[in-house]
Amino acid sequence: MISLLIVDDEPMIRKGIKTLIDFDALKITTIYEAENGVEALEIVKKNKVDLILADINMPKMNGLDFVAMAKQISPSTRIAMITGYDHLDYAITALKVGVDDYVLKPVSKVDIVAVLHKLIAKFVENNQEKVALTIAKEISGDHQNDSTMKQTLSEYINKHLVDTTFSLQELADEMGYNTSYLSQLFKKLFGVNFREHLLHLRLEKCKILLLTTNLKIYEVAQQIGIDDSNYLSACFKRVYGISISEFKDQQERK
Repeated sequence: MISLLIVDDEPMIRKGIKTLIDFDALKITTIYEAENGVEALEIVKKNKVDLILADINMPKMNGLDFVAMAKQISPSTRIAMITGYDHLDYAITALKVGVDDYVLKPVSKVDIVAVLHKLIAKFVENNQEKVALTIAKEISGDHQNDSTMKQTLSEYINKHLVDTTFSLQELADEMGYNTSYLSQLFKKLFGVNFREHLLHLRLEKCKILLLTTNLKIYEVAQQIGIDDSNYLSACFKRVYGISISEFKDQQERK
């Protein structure tokens, strides 16, 4: 999930950006606003800000000073300046002090989306480098750390076991991990991939429900997060080598 800070002394520009852009499509979930550099710096100090769109000609603090101070507070934050042609040289200079890109006024929806895509790409690239370091630490970590992580993952999965749409991507988003990293970590900790492990848990719960209730197969499927009873039957047969009805017959004869 990504956060964005919009800094501009013109309320209509801030409102226009917030109204026109589909932030959900860009995975931007948190949006902050400031009307000058001083106010913006306070937001950066108090919050995790991933991206910044800032007018280069701001009251109380010029764009270069703002960028320099924002980068000191949060070096990983990606920044783009909004500028007019009369400040273009200023914007180019700003690129040398930590700005990642700039967009010229009058800005359009296309301009803003394009520059946000560039910032997000750099943000993701930076995060992937951090993930690589995290993987290295996990691989060299001790058994206790692995056990703690495995327990945490198990708790998340059990919480969502009945959610038919639950996926590795959702688990990664909820835990704040990169999907690729989490996939590798999951295989390392559980010995199987996420989908296989989730199916195993659901089928084990299926067996318990078959033995302790009189639920029909489609009702059992609903209780374990599978929305297709035929799919449940096929998975059960593939994993255990017998059908659900054969399993119930065997248990009743015991």
